[in-house]
Amino acid sequence: MGPPPPAASGVHIAQMLNILEGYDIGRLGFGTSETIHYLAEVLKIAFADRAAASGDPDYVGVPVEKLTSKAYAEERRRTIDPARAQAFGAGVTQLESAHTTHMTAADSFGNVVATTQTINNLFGAKIMIPGLGAIANNYMNLFDPRPGHALSLAPGKRVTTSMSPMMALREGKLRYALGLPGGKRIFPSAMQALVNLIDHGMSLQEAVEAPRVWTEGNALEVEHAVPEIVRAKLASLGHKVQPVATVAGGMNGIAFHDDGTMTGAACWRADGTPVGISGGLAKAGIRFRLS
Repeated sequence: MGPPPPAASGVHIAQMLNILEGYDIGRLGFGTSETIHYLAEVLKIAFADRAAASGDPDYVGVPVEKLTSKAYAEERRRTIDPARAQAFGAGVTQLESAHTTHMTAADSFGNVVATTQTINNLFGAKIMIPGLGAIANNYMNLFDPRPGHALSLAPGKRVTTSMSPMMALREGKLRYALGLPGGKRIFPSAMQALVNLIDHGMSLQEAVEAPRVWTEGNALEVEHAVPEIVRAKLASLGHKVQPVATVAGGMNGIAFHDDGTMTGAACWRADGTPVGISGGLAKAGIRFRLS
C-alpha cells in the first residue's frame, strides 16, 4: 500500500514491482549487473509514464488501474531487452530532497504511521504562515508551465509528489512499513527496498542500507558500493554509469513479526535511528519503585 494520486509513488512502485515479477530477481542476486540492468529499465519506464500521466486526479485522468495491472506490466516487460539498455517512451496517456523527513511509528495497539513531510527546497516558499510558525513549501515549482500536460498549472490543482510512505502486507498481515526523503529518487529507492525484502530475503536493516541505483532515462546513478566489475558490465549493456556517493536519503522502517514483536531499522545515509519507548498507563494495583 502506498499514497494514491496526486502522489506518483504508490502507483509507480506497484507498476515497477509488477514488471519485475516476471524475472527471477532472487536467483539473479542482489547487486549483480543483471539485476541492476532490470531495475534501471523499469525505472526508465516508470518515469516515462509518470511524466505523461501522473498528476492531480481532479484535473487529469490518471490511469491507475492500467498502470498497476498485470497485463500492462507484461506489455511493458516485453519491450525490455535483457542484453541492451534502451530509452523508453510513455505507454499511457491521460484519460481526458535534503529538506524532506520521514518517520515510521507503531504502538502496541496495532496503530502504524508512515509519514513523509517536506518543504521541498531550503526554506520552501520562504513564507511563514502567521500564527503557526510553519513555512509553506514551494512544490508549485513542479508544475509544468505548458498547457495540455499532466502537470500543467491550473487553479486549485494539486501537484504530484514522489514521497513514498509504504506499507507491505503478506496474506493480509502488515509486515513492513518504511519510507525516506530524497526527491525524485524516493519512490525508486522504496521500490528497491521492497525488492530486497521480498526477492533477496534481506533483513530490514540490510534492505534499507543496501546499495541503490537510480535513473529516469539518462545517466544510471550507482552508489560507490556497487563493485567496479558490475559497473563495467552495465556499461557494456549500454548504460551511462555514473558512480555517486548516495542515491536518495536515509530510509527508516519497521518490520512486524508473527509473535507480535517489531524490529526498527535506519540507514547510514542520514542521522535517523530506531527508538523503542516503553511506558503508558499502568494496570490497577501496579506500583513502581526507583532503584
